[in-house]
Amino acid sequence: MLQPLISTNMDEHTLKQLVKLTQEGQLSSLQKHITPGGGSTAAQTVCGKHFGRSGDTLLHYACRHGHLDVVEYLVKQVGMDVEVCNNDYKRPLHEAASMSHQECVSYLLREGAKVDSLKKADWTPLMMACTRRNLHVIQELLCHGADPSLRNKDGWNSFHIACREGDPLIVRHLLEIAADVWRTKSKTHRTPLHTAAMHGCEEVVQILLERCVYTPDGHDSCGVTPFMDAVRNGHISLARLLLDKHQASPTAADTLGAQPLHQVAVTGQEEALRFLVRDLNVDVNRRATNIHLTALHYAAKEGHTSTIKTLLELGADLCVRDNKGRTALHMASIGQHATQPELSCSSDSETPRTYLAPERDSLPGDQM
Repeated sequence: MLQPLISTNMDEHTLKQLVKLTQEGQLSSLQKHITPGGGSTAAQTVCGKHFGRSGDTLLHYACRHGHLDVVEYLVKQVGMDVEVCNNDYKRPLHEAASMSHQECVSYLLREGAKVDSLKKADWTPLMMACTRRNLHVIQELLCHGADPSLRNKDGWNSFHIACREGDPLIVRHLLEIAADVWRTKSKTHRTPLHTAAMHGCEEVVQILLERCVYTPDGHDSCGVTPFMDAVRNGHISLARLLLDKHQASPTAADTLGAQPLHQVAVTGQEEALRFLVRDLNVDVNRRATNIHLTALHYAAKEGHTSTIKTLLELGADLCVRDNKGRTALHMASIGQHATQPELSCSSDSETPRTYLAPERDSLPGDQM
């Protein structure tokens, strides 16, 4: 238990204990150990103290943990500024919004917190709120004038973020508040439709197709379409939706000439491979237009043993060569996956029955 602060100087140990009390919401203990009032040296010390690498203040901690009574005490009696920043320029409002603490959000706004303040990377409190599925917090920010069209350093606006999280109520509400908010692209030219498709948010995709006017097979800066995003992440029912409701092409190519079939081979989505080949009649030996690689080449380079088996079952030809004369076995060697070089053949075909051992490389992250 902390002893009352008789001295006006606080040592680091005492300050860390105050952080713990704030995080736990122990208001009475804080009141005992911080003398309120503008003339209190202890209160002044707390107001100006930033903790750790993040540079958070006690007000940041209180808002993050949703302790409204502590927030009110720190603002009204201790005198902390509702616009105090940490090292990432994050305000207490960012913390409350990102953790869906509606009462804290409402209080900070009443006390004059700027609704569209920017933290590092130009994220607003509304963007932070959209990472959670709490419509009431988002409504509170919008009622105080938050702008859903503002974009962060990557070009995302709040609608992009809401579409990634996939809450239909929030997506509909944002469209009601700002009907054109969907008309946005990130710096890599990715739309909210790309984002929702990548993350498998089928209900949101349905809303976007009904209420927004996206061009079929609209592509990002790498030539990736929403359909590609859906199938390469294994969202087959969503891919069907894009085919049926948006006339998506199952054979569109990205900037490298890779088509959905090839991208699915890279990510090892075997059900999606069967969907493309068996249901959509995509040629399993179709080549990427720029470098003539087949899906089997891509799977071999990634070391996806099971995917290689699936492709061979679907009729993939092991002997096909790319524009440099390389077979799938060559690609496996390039990817350093040829750990089982012996290939046994069935009696009636040239198809190997022993495959490459898996040693999957890390895949590229979300381009958004």
